[in-house]
Amino acid sequence: MSAAAPLHAIALQGLNHWYGKGDTRRQVLQGIDLAVAPGEVVLLTGPSGCGKTTLLTLVGALRQVQEGSVQVLGRQLAGASQGQRQQLRRSIGMIFQGHNLLRCLTAEQNVQMGSDLLPGLAYRARRDQAREWLRAVGLGDELHKLPHDLSGGQKQRVAIARALAAHPRLLLADEPTAALDSRTGREVVELLQRLARDQGCAVLMVTHDPRILDIADRLVRMEDGRLKALTTAVQ
Repeated sequence: MSAAAPLHAIALQGLNHWYGKGDTRRQVLQGIDLAVAPGEVVLLTGPSGCGKTTLLTLVGALRQVQEGSVQVLGRQLAGASQGQRQQLRRSIGMIFQGHNLLRCLTAEQNVQMGSDLLPGLAYRARRDQAREWLRAVGLGDELHKLPHDLSGGQKQRVAIARALAAHPRLLLADEPTAALDSRTGREVVELLQRLARDQGCAVLMVTHDPRILDIADRLVRMEDGRLKALTTAVQ
């Protein structure tokens, strides 16, 4: 009998995190408790430097948990090895501000890297999926361009398409609309919202963009490393 699906895609309890050592040691996350269900879209807001990106990297298994419980997709990350964290990341889509595109690959090839994580797909199916996702983010005419021939906003859309191409069970996004105009930004977040609803993918997104707050199921605010207020978004 297969194990039951976890009740929460993300379940954090008593999460604390520090940077530095000795006299320079500074606590950046303080007693974080947060749960995100499959299919739920949660937007995380708050001033720069308050710990939002650090929280995303811990949930995304990019950092070692120092103190507290971090369960992601049913797996406990506190005490997890590097190999265990790497395996979990195959089920997580990540969109960060730096794009992280491979400069020697075309837009299509960069996105196909996401499809390559899916088991049992032939090359042509992976290629077709990459093209479909690029069309979904408005880049159907830019398939064969290299990153240096794309604008900053176009690179961000390629990075978004790459994350979506892997059909993640959890999507983590750090300011995904920052480099996009209002129309494109709106289209992208509505695409993420559909992914959450149609595929049961949980979405945790850091944003300062007031134009997209209405797509959230919940708004969570962070200040000085603490979660302050949890608000049900108005639909």
